[in-house]
Amino acid sequence: MSIGIQIENIRKSYSDVEALKDISLEVKPNELFGFIGPDGAGKTTLFRILTSLILPDSGKAHVGDFDVLKDYKKIRQITGYMPGRFSLYFDLTVEENLRFYAKLFNTSLEENYDLIEDVYKQIEPFKKRRAGALSGGMKQKLALSCALIHRPQLLILDEPTTGVDAVSRKEFWDLLKKMQQKGITILVSTPYMDEAAICDRVALMQTGSILTIDSPENIVEHFQWKILSVKSNQMYPLLKDLGEIEGAEQVYRFGESIHLFTQNDTGRMKENILTSLSGKGYQNLDVEVQKPVIEDCFLALMDKSEEA
Repeated sequence: MSIGIQIENIRKSYSDVEALKDISLEVKPNELFGFIGPDGAGKTTLFRILTSLILPDSGKAHVGDFDVLKDYKKIRQITGYMPGRFSLYFDLTVEENLRFYAKLFNTSLEENYDLIEDVYKQIEPFKKRRAGALSGGMKQKLALSCALIHRPQLLILDEPTTGVDAVSRKEFWDLLKKMQQKGITILVSTPYMDEAAICDRVALMQTGSILTIDSPENIVEHFQWKILSVKSNQMYPLLKDLGEIEGAEQVYRFGESIHLFTQNDTGRMKENILTSLSGKGYQNLDVEVQKPVIEDCFLALMDKSEEA
């Protein structure tokens, strides 16, 4: 059975750094909820509070009916936690690590094999290999297996795909969707904006604050600007020159192109760009209308937050 989460006005500081600034949100039972944001956004701090590893300075948090301060032992029994850093025993084999974690929760690999089968069967051929000799993707699957071995109602994953290849990232998220189908509430943090689209809802975070909470579809649907994607042979000066064009609300480097946000008609804005940049030495200038993605929304919200 999955479980819900209530977070009310959580604050946490480290010396002069305010890691969490009055965070409040609700996670529904059986939801795949993502916390999206760069390093330093406060994602890990929030997860450590929910898993009772650190205490908040103020505010309340409940995992189901359990208070994170008063009922931490019960919360640990129903929660599977996978920290951002691989924390299993390098000198133990895959199988030894898994059996050790099962023993901690008074269960066994055989008893709960059906729950972890989708994950474990991908690394089971290497069960006699030491964990320290595994690839990044295999380490993450082993860590996920250990987090699931006691049949948790809540699974908390802190940047589980950081440092692994693109194929392993996709496989890992496919596994998370299968875990959700088995009735587990999942909290996952990631710095990768493309992973946000896989979540049921996401909280976009920046410097300890939540910028917005909604489904990825709704966040993109309510994006208020039109986007033009611009490429040229001179990308560095292009960023500055685009920012000076009338009608350019915001300008960001976006992969191999530059995204320009505007409220103007895109056809007229495209003409303005080509006219403004003519005679400035740009070659192979390419201007295309672009549909917004979650990263565009995050950058716009972040800029608005900084202005405020």
